Amino acid sequence: MATEKDAFWSDILKRRLANSQKDERSEEENKAEETELFTKYYTEWKGGDDKEKSYKNIPRFYYRLPAEDEVLLQKLREESRAVFLQRKSRELLDNEELQNLWFLLDKHQVPPVSGEEAMISYEAYLQVGEKAGPKCKKFFTARVYAKLLHSDPYGRISIMQFFNYVMRKVWLHQTRIGLSLYDVAGQGYLRESDLENYILELIPTLPQLDGLEKSFYSFYVCTAVRKFFFFLDPLRTGKIKIQDILACSFLDDLLELRDEELSKESQESNWFSAPSALRVYGERTSESGGSPPQYCTIHYHLAS
Repeated sequence: MATEKDAFWSDILKRRLANSQKDERSEEENKAEETELFTKYYTEWKGGDDKEKSYKNIPRFYYRLPAEDEVLLQKLREESRAVFLQRKSRELLDNEELQNLWFLLDKHQVPPVSGEEAMISYEAYLQVGEKAGPKCKKFFTARVYAKLLHSDPYGRISIMQFFNYVMRKVWLHQTRIGLSLYDVAGQGYLRESDLENYILELIPTLPQLDGLEKSFYSFYVCTAVRKFFFFLDPLRTGKIKIQDILACSFLDDLLELRDEELSKESQESNWFSAPSALRVYGERTSESGGSPPQYCTIHYHLAS
């Protein structure tokens, strides 16, 4: 009897020992397996494996921005954005291609001349589109033609108006790419510091500002940036959409200073010209009793 009891307990101990040796995984591994099984059975229960569900075909539309400590991801994002902007820049027409487009349009003009403007018919317009190359394809559509069609009795459009339309589009895309290079976050916005850097690096390319001393640059950049933010950031969020910058006339006024033959009247009426900046500087200096104007008080004078 005792022998049978000992044999019984020895079998139990052996089985217990065998089971304990079989499961030598850690608690974390057990929990991971449990989570995996739960996810598997829950997905099957909800019908997640049904490949005909429409949500299976929805692409991913949200990507988390890398945190400040994720240096590698930030570098990857910056590099990929730079490559993307370079590719977009190569898709734009350069000066030689624009000149070639003008020659083709002039060659395919359709008489009679309307006033002093050369005109082109829709058939000739399509022919130019085929010869102009792939970069110009997006400009030679029925929608663009309809936009520029006015009251011509022969259903033609002005060659000059069309060419100006193309030039304007190219300029807008070039400017957007240029502004996007300063968009550190890559979200389509410019912060105050981003816009300051853009304008500061733009100053040497504006002949009308050649007379400004470098010591005056900081004040000029300040007044220019405050002009943008006063009108385009009414909620004081500290950032402006690049689209809003392109849509308003401020950037046109600023880049107008590239014209070396800009008249004195135009300079006087342009907020971003050197005479306007010096006038604001003089007003602020006199109001502050001869001391240099403070950065934080400039925006109160921008609405005038």
